[in-house]
Amino acid sequence: MIKTRLTELFGIKYPIISAPMGPFYTTKLTVAVSEVGGLGVLSHATLRGKNSVKDMIAQLEYVLEHTDKPFGVNVRTARVQTDHKIMLRKIIQNIKQNPKLREQLVYIITSAGGSKFASKLLKEKTPDVKHFHVSPALWLVDKSFAAGCDGVCATGTEGGGHQSYEGITTLVLVSQVAQKYPEKLLVACGGIANPESVAAGLAMGADAVAMGTRFIASTESEFHPNYKALIPPATARDTMLTTGGFGPIRLLKNKYCLEHGKIMTKEEKMAQELALDMDTFLEDLYRYEIVYTQGDVEDGAIPVGQTCGMIDSIMDVGDIITNFSKKAEQILKKLSSKIS
Repeated sequence: MIKTRLTELFGIKYPIISAPMGPFYTTKLTVAVSEVGGLGVLSHATLRGKNSVKDMIAQLEYVLEHTDKPFGVNVRTARVQTDHKIMLRKIIQNIKQNPKLREQLVYIITSAGGSKFASKLLKEKTPDVKHFHVSPALWLVDKSFAAGCDGVCATGTEGGGHQSYEGITTLVLVSQVAQKYPEKLLVACGGIANPESVAAGLAMGADAVAMGTRFIASTESEFHPNYKALIPPATARDTMLTTGGFGPIRLLKNKYCLEHGKIMTKEEKMAQELALDMDTFLEDLYRYEIVYTQGDVEDGAIPVGQTCGMIDSIMDVGDIITNFSKKAEQILKKLSSKIS
């Protein structure tokens, strides 16, 4: 059994976390991951026609009804994500009102924007919940810890979905964070989808690893079967970076992705945000929605990491977590046996 600071702190069996994957729902996936002994994480879901704050509360209620294990929540704090402040306050309100939620919700991870507001609010109102922030470069890790975060999720550019303009790989970033902040809690994410990469993340100094694409390609995830079916036959060369709602985004190559165009610069993206109209925003969101709800894998946007090249089947969540943990433990033991 692999024990880390996070498995001990959160009371989980395995150092494996499901990465949040908004705008899509990961409610059932969260339950499945937590039930097995990992840490499931609810996504900040923002599909059209839905009230995202009410949706989050409904997700929380579903998880509490279906598991008594620890879990986490993601809130995106981007400039254009205008619901994040009220969502954080609503989550805090529910934590205070619901003893079961107060016991089980152990991890809030913010992403896609700044961490200062969330960290200050969470430290004041819910100091027992550990606040992590997705940090894709060392200087952003510095900012996260300066803001008061308990830990960071060091996410490399190999990962699927939204990425930063920094383009730092997981191998480099996790090593940098572990070296500079050995006393801080650290989750490694991006490029992790097999026992070898789980072992590598832990060997570099991470307290847990987070996986996204591997969990999309699981029996229990809510993603459309057409979406899931694209992952096992894909290679690591079948993804590309283009421009998403918050900046660069890694998508599986398809008609939409190839026509969507090159990555905007940070300055171009900020100018686009200032000029953004509701019709354009809804059209962009629609491209994600039609993949998730309708299985349109040609005209929709398909967030997938380079780890698609490491995945050759759809697996049960239980098999992913238990088998990966067991084999990662064997790898680490074998490595240690070579030291004389």
